[in-house]
Amino acid sequence: MKLPSRRATAFAALVLSGAMALSACGGDDGDSGGSGGGGGGGGDSLTMLPKNLGNPYFDTSTAGAEEAAEELGISIEEVGPEQASPDAQVQYINTAAQQGVAGLIVSANDPTAICDAINEARDAGTKVVTFDSDTSPDCRDLFVNQATAEGIAAKQLELIADQIGGSGEIAILSASANATNQNAWIEMMEAELESNPDYADIELVDIVYGDDEEQKSFDETEALLQNHPNLKGIISPTTVGIAAAADYLSTSDAKGKVALTGLGTPNQMRPYVENGTVEAFALWNPGDLGYLATYATKALVDGDITGEEGDTFEAGKLGEFTVEADGVVVLGEPFVFNADNIGDFDF
Repeated sequence: MKLPSRRATAFAALVLSGAMALSACGGDDGDSGGSGGGGGGGGDSLTMLPKNLGNPYFDTSTAGAEEAAEELGISIEEVGPEQASPDAQVQYINTAAQQGVAGLIVSANDPTAICDAINEARDAGTKVVTFDSDTSPDCRDLFVNQATAEGIAAKQLELIADQIGGSGEIAILSASANATNQNAWIEMMEAELESNPDYADIELVDIVYGDDEEQKSFDETEALLQNHPNLKGIISPTTVGIAAAADYLSTSDAKGKVALTGLGTPNQMRPYVENGTVEAFALWNPGDLGYLATYATKALVDGDITGEEGDTFEAGKLGEFTVEADGVVVLGEPFVFNADNIGDFDF
C-alpha cells in the first residue's frame, strides 16, 4: 500500500542559536516515494522514514523536510509503520533500495537492528542519513542530531532539579527500551546524578517505558505514582510520554505536587502549562531538524559533502553547518518552554 505524503506547512522559527523543539519517536506494507535513481544520478527523489506515523513530532519534522525539498526542487515522500519497532522499518528501507531512491532519511528504532537493511540500500547507491535517533555510525552516511546528548540530558536534569527544589525521588518515563536517543540521554542523566554534587539529594527510583503509546504512557504514569508514593518529579524525554503523563497528572491528586518535565511540543503541552500541571519543558524544533536533514541528504547525493569531519554545507534559512566527528551534524541547543513564551510558538 502506498502511503501518502504529508503536505508541507510553515513553522515559526525559534529564536535561539539554531532554532529548536523536541523528541520522541511504528507496520503496514508501504512503498517508499518517488522513482528517482540512487547511486548519484536521480538526486530528485528522497524518502523520509520516521520511527512511526501519526506522531506529532514526526509530522512536524516531515513538514520541515518537505519545505526544504520544495526549496531544493526535489521530491520527498514520508513512509513508515504505525508502531515504532525496528522490524517494521526494515521493509520500508528495502523498498527504498529497490526503487533506487537517491536518499533515505530515517529515525532509527534500534541502533543495530536495521543496519543490514541500511547497508543493502547503501550498496545499491542510496545515501542514508539518520536524524533524531541514530544507528551505529558505520551503517549510515550522516547523522543529523537535534542537539548533543550531553546538552539534552543536562537540561532535563536542570529543569527537574529546579522544580523539585533540588531534592527528592524522581523517575523517568521513556519511549521504547531500544530507542537509541532515549537510552543515551538516560545513561547521561544517571551518570550526572551520581557525579554532580548539585544532585546529591536527588534519587532516581525508577525507569519505565511507554513505548510511545499514549495509553501505555498514561498507565505507566499512574503506576509510578502508586509504586512510589514519595515521588516528587518525572522526566519524560519523549513527546508522547510527556503529554500522556501531563494528561494523567492534570486530573489527579498529584497535580502541583509531582513535577513533570522532559521533551514535548508547544501545541501538545500548552494546556498543561497554562493549567499549572507543567512548569517548564525543553525541546528543539523538529521542523528545523527535518529541514536540515533534507539539505544534508541532498548535499551528500550531489557530492558536495562526503560525511567526513570538517565538511561544510549550506542549509537554506538555517545557514552553514559543519560535519563533526563520526559524521554528525548538530542542529543546536535545547530550548526551554514555559508560561512566559509558549504562546509564541505554533507546532
